[in-house]
Amino acid sequence: MRIGLAGVGRIGAFHARTLADLGFVDELVVTDADLETAKAVADELGAEVAPDAETLLASGVDGFVIATATPGHAPLLRLSVAAGVPTFCEKPVAATLEETIALAALVADAGVPVHVGFQRRFDAGYRRARRAVESGELGFVHTIRANTHDQAPPHASYIPVSGGIFRDCNVHDFDILRFVTGREVATAYATGANKGADFFAAAGDVDTGAALLTLDDGTIVMVSSARYNGGGHDVRMEIFGEKGTIAVGLDHSLAMRSAEDDVDFPRGPRKWSFMERFLPAYRAELTAFADVARGLRPSSCTVRDALEAFRIAEACERSRAERRPVALAEIRSTDETEGI
Repeated sequence: MRIGLAGVGRIGAFHARTLADLGFVDELVVTDADLETAKAVADELGAEVAPDAETLLASGVDGFVIATATPGHAPLLRLSVAAGVPTFCEKPVAATLEETIALAALVADAGVPVHVGFQRRFDAGYRRARRAVESGELGFVHTIRANTHDQAPPHASYIPVSGGIFRDCNVHDFDILRFVTGREVATAYATGANKGADFFAAAGDVDTGAALLTLDDGTIVMVSSARYNGGGHDVRMEIFGEKGTIAVGLDHSLAMRSAEDDVDFPRGPRKWSFMERFLPAYRAELTAFADVARGLRPSSCTVRDALEAFRIAEACERSRAERRPVALAEIRSTDETEGI
């Protein structure tokens, strides 16, 4: 396959290296607003360089990977859909709810396959948890705890364009919650705090967040996020049921230690970044995208799925700002002008 990739920053260069290692990629073409950086990555991987996305898409690619900063996602997705090229787009597909709604409608009308980068759907632990819920192994599920705690914060310049901690960080928890349970969120009650660098507050964001969600079947979900977790990168989900409990991320890399005597769990080594934690899942999701691009399977993470996760994040941000519970029914899911 001939695959194009736009954006060779941290996640883009990571995706480029992952693609170069996958046997089905015969040719890789990269582009970036900084062409010198694109050339450096291309030289490392033996890839081609295109001067811009338009040229790349016109060069005859079988699939297109969007890994630029968030402001570039929507314009590039529109370009690739117009070109009829199957596309993998990192989350979020757009920076705002309105643009995400518009893109969901555009992609549905165009019929071009689009696969969104929520890599946890391809993690073995989360897939095992989904089977446990689907099969009834746990009985009825009454409580879920989910967390995304980064070992260290991103660069200060990233925060003003990140969309806030719930849209940027916990949106992964919101997506995988829908994937594992097969349920939708009904209400959200969220809060946040700042104890770290001043640039979070300056951007109107928080470095620590928490949300209490209620699913449409009454299940209670507690979600937390943190930009400072010195023990390591900590991403987990714990699902408590009538007949049993299952946990994702509860292994020897767990970024905490026990206060109890004679406990040698976890033994390490710990993970220090999301790329290290989810490397097998990233490989699996890009392999799945190749199948989507070749028409072998439908996307298992669509723009509509991305919209639903974004709506939960939007409800949490609104709840934090207005200090009240927010029903998901308050958050639009379609263009209000449709049919007018």
